[in-house]
Amino acid sequence: MNFQQSLTQNQFTITTEIGPPKGTDTSEMLAQASKIKDRVHAMNVTDNQSSIMRLGSLAACHLLKEQGIDPIYQLTCRDRNRLALQSDLLSASALGLRNVLALTGDHPQVGDHPQAKPVFDVDSTQLLQIIGRLNEGRDLSTQFMNKPLTEGTALKGKTDLFPGAVVCPEANPIKPQLLRFSKKVVAGAKFFQTQAIYDFEKFENFMKYARDLGAKILAGILLLRSAGMARYLNKNVPGIMVPDHLIKEMESSAHPLETGIKIAARQISQLKGICNGVHIMAIGLEDKVLDILDEAGI
Repeated sequence: MNFQQSLTQNQFTITTEIGPPKGTDTSEMLAQASKIKDRVHAMNVTDNQSSIMRLGSLAACHLLKEQGIDPIYQLTCRDRNRLALQSDLLSASALGLRNVLALTGDHPQVGDHPQAKPVFDVDSTQLLQIIGRLNEGRDLSTQFMNKPLTEGTALKGKTDLFPGAVVCPEANPIKPQLLRFSKKVVAGAKFFQTQAIYDFEKFENFMKYARDLGAKILAGILLLRSAGMARYLNKNVPGIMVPDHLIKEMESSAHPLETGIKIAARQISQLKGICNGVHIMAIGLEDKVLDILDEAGI
């Protein structure tokens, strides 16, 4: 059962993510992916994550697909104008890729090429609209994005993409986030992966809102490696707040990574029945996804 089928059939869906290499040697990426491919429904392939230059997500997705893995093609607006975005989406479809996660992208200044010129011709909501238009068989040429789908040039073969987006249910304030979320639903997002979830009361309140809009939600599970990592997240990553009791649990552990695995597994168990699945972010420790799933009994 592939990713789209799992979600549409209301299965508890598991995704994770894998980062392409900074270079052309894909052996480690493929080896890691091979270890976990039978335990997850799909794998996100990051697109120059944190504005650090790596092998392209499109090529990496194609390689994963050849290995029998259902990839989720992450596509950011940071590096491409609408011409390039449409071309890459057509290329993805031609290669048999279906799942696309639309992202605005981090500014280049935070990455390893801070002198790079940002594009941001469109944002992630508009990118979802672009995907919808390509799925209808027309491009954006000679018309504005708020015009009817009947405008634009007809394609010789339309796409059949399954678009998704991201949301941060623990954002403070939450109202602007909910507004962006609802706009993405209207723009055509079929699934959402969230920022790391720690406040389950807030998340359940968000899920009530999401269910009313008919959105499929995969809650973010971030593998904590240490108490120091948790404090760094709290200080530097908007929308993430690791609670004090989890930081203390990590501090008191002789084996903090093992404790982080147990915390992640516990969170997955708590989320069953609340949302449509989970998105596990191990950030360079992809082999630990298996340990998390084993601990969670999945």
